[in-house]
Amino acid sequence: MDKKQYTNFGIWGIFILLMGFVVPVFFPAYRVILVTEAIIFSLFAISYNLLLGYAGLLSFGHAMFFGTGAYVTAIALGHIEGLPILGAVFIAILATTATGFIIGSLLLRHKGSYFALLTLAFNALFYVIATKWHSITGGDDGLSVTRPDLSLGFTTLNMSDITTFYYFTLIIVGLAILFCWYFTKTAMGRTVLLIRENEERMKFLGYNTNISRLYLFTFTGALAGFAGSFYALFFQFTSITAISIDMGTAALLMAFIGGTGTFIGPILGAFVYIFLQDFLSDFTDRWPLIMGLIFILMVLYIPGGLSGLFLSIKERLSGRRAATGQTETEGQNR
Repeated sequence: MDKKQYTNFGIWGIFILLMGFVVPVFFPAYRVILVTEAIIFSLFAISYNLLLGYAGLLSFGHAMFFGTGAYVTAIALGHIEGLPILGAVFIAILATTATGFIIGSLLLRHKGSYFALLTLAFNALFYVIATKWHSITGGDDGLSVTRPDLSLGFTTLNMSDITTFYYFTLIIVGLAILFCWYFTKTAMGRTVLLIRENEERMKFLGYNTNISRLYLFTFTGALAGFAGSFYALFFQFTSITAISIDMGTAALLMAFIGGTGTFIGPILGAFVYIFLQDFLSDFTDRWPLIMGLIFILMVLYIPGGLSGLFLSIKERLSGRRAATGQTETEGQNR
């Protein structure tokens, strides 16, 4: 990244962080809970967008990493006495990193629809394991999670308090999101993007495209597991819902609603999805049908998502201003 990009990165990062810190001050606890959930799902949606939007890999099984992170966190906290909260998150990231590397080594030999269907098959396998291995995963009953307090040495933070957990999520998950943005600007992030655009040319230049995809697949799996870990901590419970096809579909919806063509798109999509779901569920139990219709309409009429729509409006306004300025200049010259 050049100096200008670093500056913009710092300005936007500080601005968003400051905005996040004042949320509990101006909003009631219920809204703070929704924002916390949206932050967690933003990371999940970003991990999916890196796979689809940057590498062009359509996956129907991304929930297997999300669910694995959630289950590993619940199992670790339930079986390892005195395990700190960050320790549980770290174990979940390690587990999903290893899972992503192993599965990626098997799947990335295939492309297109074969890859998509194989991810769906692996997700179904993980779902069956979570359902049938009742002694470990709790089966259909799920597992309860107790959030341990966070010791900072000089003080101890009560993680059962929603405001405290919100700030904890904002800082930790927020830093992970900022790192993802940084990753897209690195040589590795740009390489993956170029492979999507012209794989044959990248091979001709000497790049091992399979290894690059494997690195990205492993990285996105770890990010999804990271989000899944916070999902389990947030709800203080995890079940087969976290590893179901519906959860993977939610990530797909968030990415498409916000727009897969930009980094900010999945974040915008996650917030819209969470708040719109909450709004619609107050009126009807059939809110998934309405969400599905919204998704279909966006694919048909706004393929670039909300971020693409905003960029299009911005470009049109800029074009009009430029045209107006040019007209005024010509009038003065006359």
